[in-house]
Amino acid sequence: MSSEQTYTSKELMRWLWRDYLSKHLGKLSIAIVFMILEGASLGAMAKLMEPMFDRVFVAGEQSWLLIVGFVLMGIFVVRAVSGVAQKVLLTRIAQRSAADMRIDLLDRMMQQDGAFHQSHPPGFLIQRVQSDVNAVNDVWRAIITGAGRDFIGLMVLLVVAISIDPVWALLACIGIPVMVLPAAFAQRFVRTRAREARDLGASLSTRLDEVFHGIVQIKLNALEAYQSRQYRDISKKFVSTEVRTAFGSSAIPAMIDIISGIGFMAVILYGGSEIISGDKTIGQFMTFFTAMGFTFNPLRRLGSISGQWQVAAAALERIKELLDAPLNQTSPVKPLPAPVKDTDITLEDVTLSFGETEVLHGLSLTANAGETTALVGASGAGKSTIFNLLTRLLDPTAGTVRIGGVATTEMAIPDLRTLFSVVSQEALLFDETLRENIVLGREDVTDEALQSALDAAFVSDFLPQLEHGLETRVGPRGSALSGGQRQRVVIARALLRNTPVLLLDEATSALDAQSEQVVQDALDRLSEGRTTLVIAHRLSTIRNADKIIVMDRGRAVDQGTHEELLERGGIYADLYRLQFKDGKIVSDRKRGILRRSDKATEERQPNLLQRIGQLFAS
Repeated sequence: MSSEQTYTSKELMRWLWRDYLSKHLGKLSIAIVFMILEGASLGAMAKLMEPMFDRVFVAGEQSWLLIVGFVLMGIFVVRAVSGVAQKVLLTRIAQRSAADMRIDLLDRMMQQDGAFHQSHPPGFLIQRVQSDVNAVNDVWRAIITGAGRDFIGLMVLLVVAISIDPVWALLACIGIPVMVLPAAFAQRFVRTRAREARDLGASLSTRLDEVFHGIVQIKLNALEAYQSRQYRDISKKFVSTEVRTAFGSSAIPAMIDIISGIGFMAVILYGGSEIISGDKTIGQFMTFFTAMGFTFNPLRRLGSISGQWQVAAAALERIKELLDAPLNQTSPVKPLPAPVKDTDITLEDVTLSFGETEVLHGLSLTANAGETTALVGASGAGKSTIFNLLTRLLDPTAGTVRIGGVATTEMAIPDLRTLFSVVSQEALLFDETLRENIVLGREDVTDEALQSALDAAFVSDFLPQLEHGLETRVGPRGSALSGGQRQRVVIARALLRNTPVLLLDEATSALDAQSEQVVQDALDRLSEGRTTLVIAHRLSTIRNADKIIVMDRGRAVDQGTHEELLERGGIYADLYRLQFKDGKIVSDRKRGILRRSDKATEERQPNLLQRIGQLFAS
């Protein structure tokens, strides 16, 4: 994010009021009444000093002793009740506003496309939603629970002081002009440092997110010391920036201390001579001195809030930048209905670029409805990009993607995505129960439909092994289940969705042979009668596909059945030979399967060490 200030304090305050605080106007009005009572109590106590000194302590009027005592007790009772009431009301407003802000942030970020999430790592977004909103909430609570009360109290106290002697009040404020420029500089300093601290905090969150998600690889590669050093370096910068921010924030109340001292000195020198000469009474002086003494703490708190606001403003800038970030993908104003039966997939001269890098180059292909179409090719050929285009995680730079003859950009995004079930190599499960991970919040799922999905996906095979059955929590990212079990859960989820199009992205590549066979059987059941697109590096899993499209560097360079592509030679045949040892491959056209003349079954490719040895030998 840019470190330049993009919003003024006035703009940020207006936005907060319009979007978050105005909805709590009723409670805020009641709280202001209690603020006025609490703030006015300070002025009442200061005003009470005059009769207490002049009539009780100096004149010795006994009747006034009881009056002053009861009035003073009443002031403290009013102050106590109003303090509790306004604090509870305003804390509720602050907490609800912060919760609304978090929800708005989450909703907005979930609407962003894949490119946005590629450029904004999870740790960065978590920092915005949690830490930045918490920072705003802490300061905002201090502002609306303290600034209002302190400002009202300060005004009442100044009125009391002016009523005693305007000249004394003017002398008490004599140092204020001296503070204007240093205070303005301190505020800019704090805002700048706070922005740096927010960005460094996001870097820390991103680093933690990467460490905890990659902890296995960190351990296996002995990267503990390296990761610790990286985190330590960022932490040092963060601590240094926070210290400088604290210095700037504390400088403002410190300057208030200095000008208050100057003002008090001027009042004592000037007012003391008037008391000595008899022009003013001791009671008047004590009332003025008490009023000005009571202003000391509100002034310091207001000065401190000024510094805290700059910290909050830095966080608010980051939050508003995310909320104002344009949505690159939107549904059309008048969307066309999504196709239900004819779900053939067509890409027409599709080009996709990231910056100056072109990923797809005029790609055209067709996947027929109800058939299985496989996409093969080296890593980086653009296979997964096609899936992202179909589901509108990305939009093409040029060209058109159609499903059932309807362009994906002409459908409402939610309607488009109801067409797809996706099973990928990374089976994403949530830290919920097994049942919730399959039904995903749907309330219309019958027990019969759920059981059918469990059976078809072979989840029923391992369900009795779980202590609480379907109510077993699967752990973060499904860590309580094995890889094969997680894949079966995702397949059951897809079966339950019952969508017309199925996208399979390396769904079995990370599994052992036994789990792969079970999952592959479940996938075969899932793909029956659906338009299925498969990405696979293991060519043995897609040799029965109705069509195989060979991709290379963002283009479709060949297509056909498994047999046709082998007979024709080219990239597919080369990929096939890489995965299996040399041997004459012949075709049994009657049965539609492939055999090897030298062995009954295909042998796996040589292991990595053998391949490296072959490379060096050549």
